[in-house]
Amino acid sequence: MNSMKDIGAVAGSASGQTSHNHRLRGLAGTGLLATLAAMVATTLVAALARAVGADFEVPDGGETIPVSGIAVVTGVFSVVGVVLAVALLRWSARPAKRFVWTALSLTVISLVPPLLAGANTATTTALLGLHLVAATVMIPTLARSLRARTDSEIRPSAEQPQIT
Repeated sequence: MNSMKDIGAVAGSASGQTSHNHRLRGLAGTGLLATLAAMVATTLVAALARAVGADFEVPDGGETIPVSGIAVVTGVFSVVGVVLAVALLRWSARPAKRFVWTALSLTVISLVPPLLAGANTATTTALLGLHLVAATVMIPTLARSLRARTDSEIRPSAEQPQIT
């Protein structure tokens, strides 16, 4: 480590790690904001659906799903989506593409339980719509954020030191 090139290489590694951590934290922050937006959107849609006749009663147990329960479940599964996006950013060569395909597949799978629950048509339709509302908020937001973070890695800005 007697030359300036050695020092630059070490500094470059440290700043690369910091940049990587910054990208992961940025994605997580964006994801948590999107989670809050999805929770608000599904809560408003659920309240509207209830006002126009969806009772959210599931015949299996005869219980009614509270609007607050819809918000909580949206939050939990949205955070799972954020964790998936962060993991793909960390370990995938093409995180945005893989995230979109995985999230769309999981969204399609999530539409099956409302169809099998045996609820009335209004409740089933509302539940299907709520899944799609949450997906419409979360998937594009996280995919866009993944693309931006991946593009900045491919095309470094002028501010990032270049190691030659």
